[in-house]
Amino acid sequence: MTIKPDLTQPIPDDLGTVHFVGIGGSGMSGIARMFLAAGHRVTGSDSRETATTGRMRELGAEVRIGHDAANVGDADTIVVTSALWPDNPELLEAQRRGLPVLHRSQALAALISEHRLVAVAGAHGKTTSTGMIVTALVELGLDPSFVNGGVIQSLGTSSAPGSSDLFVVEADESDGSFLLYDVAIALITNVDPDHLDHYGSEQAFIDAFVEFAAKARERVVVSSDDAGAVRVTDGLRARPDAPEVVTFGEAEGADVRIERVTEGAGVTVDLRWAGATHHIALRVPGRHNAVNAVGAFAVLVGLGVDPADAVRGIEAFGGTERRFELHGVERGVSVYDDYAHHPTEVAAALHAARDVVGAGRIIAIHQPHLYSRTRLMAADFAKVYEDLADHTVVLDVYGAREDPEPGVTGALVQERFADQARVDYLPDWAEASARAASVARDGDIIMTLSCGDVYRIIPQVLTALHDEPAAGLRASDEAGAAGR
Repeated sequence: MTIKPDLTQPIPDDLGTVHFVGIGGSGMSGIARMFLAAGHRVTGSDSRETATTGRMRELGAEVRIGHDAANVGDADTIVVTSALWPDNPELLEAQRRGLPVLHRSQALAALISEHRLVAVAGAHGKTTSTGMIVTALVELGLDPSFVNGGVIQSLGTSSAPGSSDLFVVEADESDGSFLLYDVAIALITNVDPDHLDHYGSEQAFIDAFVEFAAKARERVVVSSDDAGAVRVTDGLRARPDAPEVVTFGEAEGADVRIERVTEGAGVTVDLRWAGATHHIALRVPGRHNAVNAVGAFAVLVGLGVDPADAVRGIEAFGGTERRFELHGVERGVSVYDDYAHHPTEVAAALHAARDVVGAGRIIAIHQPHLYSRTRLMAADFAKVYEDLADHTVVLDVYGAREDPEPGVTGALVQERFADQARVDYLPDWAEASARAASVARDGDIIMTLSCGDVYRIIPQVLTALHDEPAAGLRASDEAGAAGR
């Protein structure tokens, strides 16, 4: 089992040389970049060489591959994530020396002090919503500092220092660390129960969001449509110290109300705010992105941005990496990757893919993420894929921070399909790539889905498409895909 960081650890006034254990991660690399920009000497390590570790070296970090006690060197402060195992030699060395060991959220909190913080939280949509807010602020010349969980494509980075007092962060609820931040404006996209391995119960998960929202000094922007978010709003309004609450969504009483969503290769949304209707035309597909845009709009006007400028800024958003990201086209088949790893996220991603693919079909490659989530939600995943994809290839579980559980494999998802002709469980990536390529034909989409490392299969998929003759489907596949 991975570590549970001590979030009560005092943050030193001077962090000195900062060593990041796992510097290649999307969140860790973003924070490390901010420390480099602030003038700190930064060192780090990761289990393998990636484009991110190479980029960190280019920016001035001293990065080593592999975990070893010697990597700690002369660091003054160690930064870790909840994905770290307790026997990590660098963690053990830091503990032996008595060095401060900070969770990444504590390190980020040290950078945020003295800023007007916008924190975006939610089970789904927070990376995209953060990207929309940051893109708009940059487009409007307001120059925020920011740390996002994914690279904002138009900016080419997941983090950067800014010259204004604004700081925008994607706040991680998975381990409770989002409660550390001194927030001015909080955005809650939704509160779909997740991470119950940490919280223990759905109510504890809801309570954590109420606590997060209550810390906002200026306002809380929260979904009017998501059942969990409504519970948070109710819990928040029951507190005598509650900040201003602004709701957004399709509900009749929403403060920022969605009037109409039109889906296609891009999605448009008409919203009603303060007696006026505003039209947002996005460059990214999916109804969920229309909802994300309305939440971002509510945050921006809360910051004092003119509504028309907020619309213009949001429309500049071009997506984030690993969110419906096109990686290549081979013999007419488009290969996309998406970070979706919860049934609700998978459904949103597949709906967006359906808008794009038109008369074509969707072949999904699902990599289950976490043993606990797979055990608890296998039937939910199977239903979503069977309802919304034409064929699904299931890989094995990406365990991340968890120990393996006996009997928990990707087969749990495959076995719950009613129509077994429309699913394969293929733990071998070469076999999985070949199978997806054999099913796909001109005009289709192959889409990898997971927040694990499933994106690494994409070169194999593209090669398999190139090598596989477009011979059409087997008879069983044709029967399984009928009607699409």
